[in-house]
Amino acid sequence: MSQGSNFVDYVKICCRSGNGGAGSAHLHRDKHTATGGPDGGDGGRGGHIIVKGNAQLWTMLHLKFRKHVIAESGGSGGSSTSTGKSGKDEILEVPLGTIAKNAETGEVLFEITKDGETKILTEGGRGGLGNWHFKSATQQTPRFAQPGEPGKEEWNVLELKVLADVGLVGFPNAGKSTLLSVVSAAKPEIADYAFTTLVPNLGIVAYRGNKSFVMADIPGIIEGASAGKGLGFRFLRHIERNSVLLFMIPADTNRTLTQEYEILLNELQEYNPELMQKPRVLAVTKADLLDEELQQEMKSELPKNIPAVFISSVQQKGLMELKDLLWKAINS
Repeated sequence: MSQGSNFVDYVKICCRSGNGGAGSAHLHRDKHTATGGPDGGDGGRGGHIIVKGNAQLWTMLHLKFRKHVIAESGGSGGSSTSTGKSGKDEILEVPLGTIAKNAETGEVLFEITKDGETKILTEGGRGGLGNWHFKSATQQTPRFAQPGEPGKEEWNVLELKVLADVGLVGFPNAGKSTLLSVVSAAKPEIADYAFTTLVPNLGIVAYRGNKSFVMADIPGIIEGASAGKGLGFRFLRHIERNSVLLFMIPADTNRTLTQEYEILLNELQEYNPELMQKPRVLAVTKADLLDEELQQEMKSELPKNIPAVFISSVQQKGLMELKDLLWKAINS
């Protein structure tokens, strides 16, 4: 199975939390007391459906086939004001960067960003109160108790947005996968046709002095991606979470460097204007195709106000300079 088919970044699940247990309407009796006061305990709460962050997970493949998640109901209250047992919670472990949404309304419920962080996705029903709560001066022996609150049934969506320090932005074939495979231990599938990268690939890039940062190869943006053309939307949402955007433009582009950069920038602007606030770095890839004279000429075509570097992943030229620029941008 390729990484592509293992990478699941979206699941829709029917969540049914547990019903609360019924309160008890018990009256105290023992060998000395035939009809004592009320001592019926409360029902236990129904099980919650809980989402928990797990830093070891990269994908939601393990949840792909869990279409229904059902938590246990709470137990009924007992005599001697004993509370019923709480229903067992169902815990769904997810990668960091997972967002939970209501499937009907699209409302974002919460986001999981830390290892071990837990949030209730669907709350269990509360247990009913036992009859001892209803005792009063006028009603000494209430013979009723509350039923438990029913659990909820709802469809929710869990969606992963990859958390990385650097996101690679460029058209298909800009050399993003090749760069990632050279600077990190990631082994993305590389081929010379558009849409080779159908899932984000993450790689850890080693830097000076045992430091490192995470780089994500986000599938190629194509013109019109922001309007949902091609596979646009699913990919663009991963870019929202990167702290630095590395724009990659191949030296053999048939446009000028500035034109290509403007098109990429426009796609991001259309999709989410907030992306324009992120620090950017520009890498002109496949620089091994250029001689010194051509490279100098292209330098004058570079867009203004963005740190830029010419690199060749194949010949491993300019990569340290690129890492320096990225490190500075990440930590600025």
